[in-house]
Amino acid sequence: MLIRITNRFTDETILSGQAPSPEEFVGRALIAGADLREANLSGLDLAGISAAGARLDGADFTGSDLSGAKLDGAMLSGAKLSSADLEGASLREANLFGADLSDANLIGCNLAWAILGSADLSEADLTNANLLGANLTGANLFETILTGANLSGANLEEAVLVGSKMGGANLAWTKGMETED
Repeated sequence: MLIRITNRFTDETILSGQAPSPEEFVGRALIAGADLREANLSGLDLAGISAAGARLDGADFTGSDLSGAKLDGAMLSGAKLSSADLEGASLREANLFGADLSDANLIGCNLAWAILGSADLSEADLTNANLLGANLTGANLFETILTGANLSGANLEEAVLVGSKMGGANLAWTKGMETED
């Protein structure tokens, strides 16, 4: 089958070729180091994909399954990941500046040292997620579930935390929050 990946804004073809499924084609493209910035990858099953360091700035993964994905060091600034399933995914040191992760499933996700400044994490589920040293400056965490999350050393300056659930979260050395000892 002929697969065509398009720019989510202009509908211009970014990459095209033959593959049994769109998911397999995207997987091959990422392994080959393809530049998929601004690509429309919404609704795809990319569970377990390995794409460390991938260039995915502005890509649209709305509703995609990225559970268990290995995206350490990936460039995802401005990406759309709303309602995506990222349970158990690793995004260690990934750049998600300004990304839309609203209503995403990030249970058990590794976001250690990730850049999440100005990201929208409203109504996302980060239960037991690792946010060690993450930069969440100015992030929207409205009604976000952070139960049991590790926020040790994270920067939450100017972050919106209204309605967030933080029971059992590790807030040691967290910047931008007043915590009781």
